[in-house]
Amino acid sequence: MESGAATLMLILVWVALPIPVILMRPPAGANRFGEVGRPMDFVQAVGAFLSNYFDFSGRASRSEFWWAILFMFIVNTVTSFIPLLQAVWTLGTFFPSIALAARRLHDINRSGWFQLLSFFFPIGTIALIVWYCTAPRDAAAG
Repeated sequence: MESGAATLMLILVWVALPIPVILMRPPAGANRFGEVGRPMDFVQAVGAFLSNYFDFSGRASRSEFWWAILFMFIVNTVTSFIPLLQAVWTLGTFFPSIALAARRLHDINRSGWFQLLSFFFPIGTIALIVWYCTAPRDAAAG
């Protein structure tokens, strides 16, 4: 019975721990990460994704982020039939994916370090998905 109580306590801590971080508001005022990311079509977004390989600074628009995610999903689906190619693709896009997500979080005036919330599944992952869908945050936008 005590192991059940310990497990329940661990689950409650796991779920409750990220909530204060998620509820923190981004800093007020102008976005501290630079100019607004420009809207992109599929080809521009894929080009930006591949050319900003280790670029963790700046901002990524929603269209740039989601078109790049679609591109990665398509390539992952195609390469899933060839395990070695899948492994090479996954390793090759690991850092660009983290950089893209950091730039997307910058667009809503949050640090890229908030990606670590994804380790607190499902609460942190849901918060990140909501933030990835959020409109850019600037002083003019409120």
